[in-house]
Amino acid sequence: MSNRALGRATLARQSLLSRSDASALDMIEHLCGLQAQAPAPPYFALWARLTRFRAESLSDLIEKRAVVRIVAMRGTVFALSSSDALSFRPLTQPLLDRDLHTNTQYRSSLDGIDLGALAAAGRELVRDEPRTQSQMRPLLEERFPGRDGAALAHGVRGLVPMVQVPPRGLWGRSGQPALSTLESWVGRPLSAAPSIDTMLLRYLAAFGPASARDAQAWSGLTRLGEVLDRLRPELRVFAGESGPELFDLPDAPRPDPGTPAPVRILAPFDNVLLSHADRGRLLDDDVRKKVFTQNGIIKPAVLVNGRVAAFTTTVVEKSRAVLDVEPLAKIAKTHRTAIEAEGRRLLKFAHPDAPERVVRFTD
Repeated sequence: MSNRALGRATLARQSLLSRSDASALDMIEHLCGLQAQAPAPPYFALWARLTRFRAESLSDLIEKRAVVRIVAMRGTVFALSSSDALSFRPLTQPLLDRDLHTNTQYRSSLDGIDLGALAAAGRELVRDEPRTQSQMRPLLEERFPGRDGAALAHGVRGLVPMVQVPPRGLWGRSGQPALSTLESWVGRPLSAAPSIDTMLLRYLAAFGPASARDAQAWSGLTRLGEVLDRLRPELRVFAGESGPELFDLPDAPRPDPGTPAPVRILAPFDNVLLSHADRGRLLDDDVRKKVFTQNGIIKPAVLVNGRVAAFTTTVVEKSRAVLDVEPLAKIAKTHRTAIEAEGRRLLKFAHPDAPERVVRFTD
């Protein structure tokens, strides 16, 4: 399969070829969660993919505990359905365990500590009420004298499945992330026998066709080639343009490579850009270096004809909201017109009360 064919297949599954009429919860589950280091990106990710998305619909899901913000794939925060969190979080525990032994910032402070006792202490501290990590640090230092509180809190973060409770993650509101255990927050236990096979099939449905390395880049887990080999009889296998075998569900959409791809403005940290080891299906390497900053920020990317061709920055002034578009390649006039229209729709969603909304190109 060519990179162009892979790109069209991925965009189709991400509802980026045509927006979906699905509910916010259904889309979150289909996408295996939304990247959520910051509160706002999940809202923009859904706006880009759903026909009638209202920000309040995601806030309602978070307040009703149907969606939770939790550390999962790649050891970063995701907005996951509660059901997925109960199975995905145990499956990603090995990478969080690995972090406790390899994290250069905290490893020395956690060396030799009783991890079971640390996990128990963390659970006890949030049993009666949610606490922020800053609130937990001095309390953990009292229980583990001589240990650094920041390292202890980081250890609890990795050992205990915890969610960031509202108002964190609500549209137009925020606050420091206060933590509660996943099980107590949603009132259900972690999955007793979560299936890595099912998790990988879900990944392929949202991001395929994909290689074993792609699946590992998405999840942060290792040795997934063994799992895909086990699943091989029920999958289709393709040769990729850059070499590795690509696995896919037999009936998943694989549009013709010539299928038109409309302009789309992705969310900051959009997971579609982070879920493959080989990102050539959507962006060139020189473009990636301009969209992925050295301090870990992933800028809101603009897709033109199925590839990243620009990124955006929003500036809110007293009388207007401005979306600056910085091209990373030559953009035809017709595509600029489409970007302007999509940009105005985005500003109307994000800043409905702005007296004036402007889209301008910075080149």
